[in-house]
Amino acid sequence: MRLILILPFAALAGCSTPSLQGIFGTPALPPMNAPAQTLNPTPPPPPPVTAVTVEQFDTTTQEERAAAAVTTQTPGDQELGSTIASLGPPTEPGIWLKTPLVTALTAGRVTYQGKSINIELRPSGGAPGSGSQISLAAMRLIEAPLTGLPELTVFATGS
Repeated sequence: MRLILILPFAALAGCSTPSLQGIFGTPALPPMNAPAQTLNPTPPPPPPVTAVTVEQFDTTTQEERAAAAVTTQTPGDQELGSTIASLGPPTEPGIWLKTPLVTALTAGRVTYQGKSINIELRPSGGAPGSGSQISLAAMRLIEAPLTGLPELTVFATGS
């Protein structure tokens, strides 16, 4: 008898109706194929579903990579701290860092072993000190090993 009463609620747990999301303490999640919010008005396209190589997953253009590599420290730059980053989802295009060091989408810069790049800082929602995720394109630009955990210094830029 108890099983019959639970079944309707279990069926509703996976429902995407906004009024029913979070019923069981689970936060509402964005749709699986929804593009991430970005500061870039023309973000790179997602990789093809057949992508298997690093080059196929990195859909940033040569111009986007060149612009990210041109970094200039300005008086308005603010050091936010350092973070250990792992490779983020390779299917999310762009040059970004998801980090608990920001609470809103912010233009920024990261440095790693003498390399510095312009990067989009995205809030991770994680607890301070919980680490960050960095995009495949950004990982390649700072020349960090894709399977490594680079320690990055993170700045919010004044521009």
